[in-house]
Amino acid sequence: MFFDAVRTNKRVVQIFLALITLPFAFWGVDSYVRNTGAGTDLASVGDSKITMQQFDQAWRAQQDRMRQVLGANFRPEAMNTPAAKLAVLNSLVDQRLLLLEAAKGRLGASDDQLRGVISKIPALQDNGQFSLARYQAALSAQGMSQAQFEAQLRQDLTLQQIVSAIGDTAITSNTVVDELLRIQAEERQIAESRITPEQFAGQVKIDAQAVQKYYEENSRRFAVAEQAKVEYVVLSLDGMLAQVKPGDGEVSAWYETHKERYQQAEERRASHILILANGDADQATAKAKAEEVLKEVQKSPARFADLARQYSQDPGSAEKGGDLGFFGRGMMVKPFEDSVFKLREDDSPVLVQSEFGYHIIKLTGIKAGQQRALADVRPEIEEELKRQAASRQFADSAEAFSNLVYEQSDSLQPVAERFKLQTRQSGWLPRSPTPEALATMGQLGNQKILAAIFSDDSLKNKRNTEVVEIAPNTLLAARVIDYRPASTKPIEAVRADIEAALKATEEAALARTAGEAKLGELQQGTQDKVAWGPLGNVSRQDARQVPPGALKAIFRANVEKLPAYVGAEGAGGNYLLYKISKVSHPEKVDDSRRKALQREYATILGQEDFAAYLAGLRQRSKIDINRSALESKER
Repeated sequence: MFFDAVRTNKRVVQIFLALITLPFAFWGVDSYVRNTGAGTDLASVGDSKITMQQFDQAWRAQQDRMRQVLGANFRPEAMNTPAAKLAVLNSLVDQRLLLLEAAKGRLGASDDQLRGVISKIPALQDNGQFSLARYQAALSAQGMSQAQFEAQLRQDLTLQQIVSAIGDTAITSNTVVDELLRIQAEERQIAESRITPEQFAGQVKIDAQAVQKYYEENSRRFAVAEQAKVEYVVLSLDGMLAQVKPGDGEVSAWYETHKERYQQAEERRASHILILANGDADQATAKAKAEEVLKEVQKSPARFADLARQYSQDPGSAEKGGDLGFFGRGMMVKPFEDSVFKLREDDSPVLVQSEFGYHIIKLTGIKAGQQRALADVRPEIEEELKRQAASRQFADSAEAFSNLVYEQSDSLQPVAERFKLQTRQSGWLPRSPTPEALATMGQLGNQKILAAIFSDDSLKNKRNTEVVEIAPNTLLAARVIDYRPASTKPIEAVRADIEAALKATEEAALARTAGEAKLGELQQGTQDKVAWGPLGNVSRQDARQVPPGALKAIFRANVEKLPAYVGAEGAGGNYLLYKISKVSHPEKVDDSRRKALQREYATILGQEDFAAYLAGLRQRSKIDINRSALESKER
């Protein structure tokens, strides 16, 4: 979402700001520590309560974020677990602890800070200027009031102050950073020799008793999960949208009764020269300076842009000759806006005072307000009418859909015919799929649906499942058409696989034994007759040519006497021998790399400092978690 642009790009802030959606507003200040909402309290931090409403808001925000990140792979039920909900609640507790500490320290965000934040959000600008229309659209999309937006932003900026005060104070010494760089950049010249399991293929024989024993000891590996095939129907708002098409008369009638929504307000373009006034003592000086500049403007109106570059103290517009572009009402401070919208195109520049100081304003253009034509807004109106009609239709149909699935429980055909739905069929569905498998099952990848499918009512009584809401405005009902109980594959079906697995294990063991023996000989000084591969350099930063386990062995090796020898197990049962013949360090470390590592290390230390600070707050604060209330939300 565009409000993410408000956040500072600091990892330490993400520790606790993950649940905050950053909105803002200029009016209607709300206290960020005040308790709001109603219902059973889920937690308390001292005397401050965390309500059910606050938790629900944070939970929805978390789901929205996951939906944006995962897209079509998002499964609400996958995160609808006690552990996930407790994590969200604990995050709210951490937020509240920090806000209470900020309040004790009289930390807060001023109106000027809010203006500074909003002025830097590109998504809310039009031609480089704040757009009231975009702002109102953003508020509407978020479903929040201006007061709520401002309270959220003040809270976020306040939290950032307290986090920065701790996380940004981590100190990293040059000595430590240089040592880390030396360790990272160290290179070791190596050669490799590989002992493979295939070298011992003729030495391994697997008998029937070994196969039987493996089968009995690993029977769970050969288990076949309980499975079912189903047919199912889905009633959804999106499906109904495709069936709705507003008529031309309906579109025209909507347009006529909502014309005010499709009016493009008058916009004006102006340039200004700003003389800042900081406090009462500076007012007279600023006014005198502004009046002096105004006289120059009046003498040479054509030089307004040059005079703006020379005198204006507005960094955003001075270099543009004072040009502010086009803007509508509500986008500038009131005294400035009132003056601009009173001017006529041929009027001389005027001097106006605002909370920022003194403005010399020149009107440079007018875009008259106009009504957008029906042809231009027809797609918007059609989409609005389709969604309204589909929403009404879905609301009217949902209860009837559920009732019919229940009442005609021996078939889904009646409900499919009545609501013009397609009856679909699944493949084999496991009773308890892994999270990865669940994510591939589409609309049936829902734990509630699977529980209904494998219930006694569905399997033994052959009835339709209950109707489950698998997503907002999306209902699904299923019916079992085939079933496989849980079973174990017979030994004859898996004998070849077991023999191959046992053979691979034995061959790998022989390769490891041979490799360790050869390594021991080399380390004891026996003549090196190994057929080594080509030499190559490896470092902790560039280790693409060796597996992780081998890299650790190479850099753990004692290299006081060279050559040095090490061994490690590799993939596929291979045993890897390495000969280290040279150790080197770069003569000069890149300064940009040093600075980058220093920043990374400082960030890590800052995270640890902040985590310790937060842990300390928790220890000395009275925190109560209402687990029973939280668990009741599961039901």
